[in-house]
Order: sequence, then C-alpha cells, then structure tokens
Amino acid sequence: MARAAAVLFDLDGTLVDSAPDLAGAANDLRVARGLEPLPYERLRPMVGTGARGMVGAAFGLAPGDEGFEPLRDAFLARYAERLLQTTRVFAAVEPMLVSLESAGLRWGIVTNKAMRYAEPVVRGLALDVRAAALIAGDTTPFSKPHPEPLFEAARRLALAPGDCVYVGDDHRDIVAGRAAGMRTLAAAWGYLGRGEPIDAWGADAVLENPAALLNWLELA
Repeated sequence: MARAAAVLFDLDGTLVDSAPDLAGAANDLRVARGLEPLPYERLRPMVGTGARGMVGAAFGLAPGDEGFEPLRDAFLARYAERLLQTTRVFAAVEPMLVSLESAGLRWGIVTNKAMRYAEPVVRGLALDVRAAALIAGDTTPFSKPHPEPLFEAARRLALAPGDCVYVGDDHRDIVAGRAAGMRTLAAAWGYLGRGEPIDAWGADAVLENPAALLNWLELA
C-alpha cells in the first residue's frame, strides 16, 4: 500500500481490451494471404508488443527479416480500419476508475501505441474527457521501457514522478516505472507477454484484478 497523487496506466491490456481487434487484424492478413486464422489464445499474449509482436506471432517474421516491413505496414493499415470494432474498457476497470475519480485522484495514460491509434481509441471509449494526460509512443523521442514518457506524464500533471503510481501489464512497464522513480503495479488481468513470469518483474505489487488497486491505495 502507498498513497499517491495520481495513477498512470498503460492502455492496451491494462485499461482496455484491444486484443480482439489486434488479433483480428493479424488474422485478416493471414486469410488475405491464403493462410488459416490462428487461435485467438495464441495471439493474445503478444498484443502488448505491438505490430512487431503481432507480425511475429502471425507470420514468424522479425524486424530485419525479408518481408517483415510490408507485413507490418499492412497490419497497421488493417488495424486502423478496426480500432474500435470490439475494443472495450475492461468491465472491471470501469468501476475502479469511478472510484479513483470519486476519491479525487487524477489518472492518466502512458502507452507505446502511436498517437494516431491511441487518441481515436481513447476518444472513442470516452476516456479522453476523464484522463488527465495521454502520452503515446511518439509523444516523446523515447518509448517504454525508457522512463521519459512517464516523466512527461508527471510534468503534465505538475507532479514529481515519485508521487505517481504506474500500472501496466508488460515487463517493460515495470522497468519504465521503476526507472522513473514511480511505484509500479503489475496488472495480472492483462496480456503479460511470453517473457519472464509476472512475479519476476520486480513490481511493488501484482494486482490480480482492478479492484486490488483500490485496496493497495487504501481507497476500498
């Protein structure tokens, strides 16, 4: 438990469930190329790694491989067409946000998603009028795990980084938060990736569900 002046969240896999649209875009590409769609469960863990991870999971290609860049561009174009087809705020996240707001605690978003995708999603889910800040992957010259996006969020909130808590569902979220001097919380309901297990990330706490944040902040 720790008091905080503001809570910052990762977007995909922490605040919103965008995996169906991202996985759908990857499978659209596979079908267009005469391949069978992959099971959703195989693609979901890689959502947090963005286009690189989705192309890797769907086609077995990595940056630098022949054919990777055209597939990445095609994936992003397809995803842009279906940003909000099935993407929703996690059901258990909404009451948690309401509780933060009722307690007068500001919250913001720090994501590696480029602003051209992040802003329409945040606006389309009516989070733009509630979030005190939206920092995207291209807002600063750096993206997570570099701490600069989190420093920028703290600046926009006129807070010291140490007065903020960062919540995310990927190891790099915890790395970035710790480097920024923020307390870090790992969101176990998120996508988590295929790297180290969540308990090995070094977060201050692992939250099994969004309501656990309220308990950690002593708001419940």
